[in-house]
Order: sequence, then structure tokens, then C-alpha cells
Amino acid sequence: MAASPLTISKLAASAGVHVETVRYYQRRRLLPEPQRPQGGFRHYGSADVARLQFIRRAQAMGFTLDEIAGLLEIKGKRACEQTRQLTALKLVDVRQRLDALHRLEVDLMSLIAECNQAPGGGSCPTLELLDRS
Repeated sequence: MAASPLTISKLAASAGVHVETVRYYQRRRLLPEPQRPQGGFRHYGSADVARLQFIRRAQAMGFTLDEIAGLLEIKGKRACEQTRQLTALKLVDVRQRLDALHRLEVDLMSLIAECNQAPGGGSCPTLELLDRS
């Protein structure tokens, strides 16, 4: 038994997104927009649900919409190699962001320590740093 066609609201709900998100993905050409029947509603199927879920999972892994558009285009014999290259680049990016977050963590811990040592009623080291930055 074939699944009944979905409206855009049911499609959006199936992936836990808003209808406007689906429309945005359609404008970005990540998700096809079906033809609207004369006087009716557009209908979506299981392939649309799968594609929308693919997009959401890729976003959860940190891929941008532009990168996801590239992933959606990968097909053929070299698909795994191309995907591996894109994923390796994403890993480098994630590691750089983790390093930056670690440096930020150290800086924040230092500011907290400086604030703990600041004399009451004196200037605040954190506010002084923000004023200089």
C-alpha cells in the first residue's frame, strides 16, 4: 500500500522543521518544489521526506547549506571519495573551532579569576578588557 501524499505542513512536521524552512530549502534548490495541481495543494512523497531528513542530519553534522547542496549532487563511482574529502575538510573546520573554543574557555577562566581577585569597588577586569577590545 502506497503512502498517501503529504502537504507541505505534514512534510515539515515529518522532519521537525517549520513550513518556512521547507520553502527556504526549495528556494535554495535543496528540495524540489512539486507542481501545484489546478486549484489544489502541492503534494510531497517519501523521497521528499528522505531528502529533508538528509539535509537536517547533514546540518547536525555541521555542514553548511552550500556544502549540503554539494553532497546532494555527489553520485557515481567516486561518490565515497568525494564525500570523504568533504567530510575531512569539515573535520579540520570542527577541530579549528574546538581549538578556538578551548582558547576562549581559558580566557574566560582567567577573567573569572581576575574578577575574584579584584578589590571591592574597584574596576572590573572583564569590563576593562571589553572596553579595550
